[in-house]
Parts: sequence; C-alpha cells; structure tokens
Amino acid sequence: MSSYQDLLAKRDELARQAAELEKQLQEARRAERAGVIAQIKSMMAEHGLSVADLGAKAGGKGSAGGATAGRKVAPKYRNADTGETWTGRGLQPKWIQAAIASGKKLEDFAI
Repeated sequence: MSSYQDLLAKRDELARQAAELEKQLQEARRAERAGVIAQIKSMMAEHGLSVADLGAKAGGKGSAGGATAGRKVAPKYRNADTGETWTGRGLQPKWIQAAIASGKKLEDFAI
C-alpha cells in the first residue's frame, strides 16, 4: 500500500500533467481556430462578401440576445410617492415588495 507522501507526490504529478494537457488543448484550439478564420476570410474575399452580408455585427458574437437585446423597456408600475418605476421584469423592487406586504396590490401601481 502507498504511503501518504507517495500519494501526495502522485497527486502533484497528475495535477502537473493535467495542467500541461490543458495548455496543449488551448494551443491546439488556438491553432485550429486560426486556420478556420483564415479559410473563412479567404472564401469571403473570393466571393466578395463582408461581415454585413452575413447578417452579424462586426466584432460581435452574433445576436445572442435577439432583436430586442439591449433595448429599454417602458415601465409598467410607478410609486406615486417617490416616482420610482419598475418595468415588471426581473425581481420586484423593495418598494413593491414592501407595498404588497402592507396589503396593497400590484395593480395599484400600474401606470
């Protein structure tokens, strides 16, 4: 049976090997990606295409959020006392939570 020190040494060696493998994986991915990018650029030049022709934003990762990503949403609820508003999306603000806890209804704050 292995001693505690032997097991620690094996663990350290395996961790070093895992780190080396991770480094090799990242390098292989980087090299493969560079080749794919070069191939795509070549094909785009050959066919006279631009990034705009692909329907994606230059330098972006595509439209992950859809057409409405990043747009402001009109508020649906307003606190008449303070003027604070809430769109109705996400977590309820504390002023809404407190009002509901005190017996008011969400509809009382509708704009």
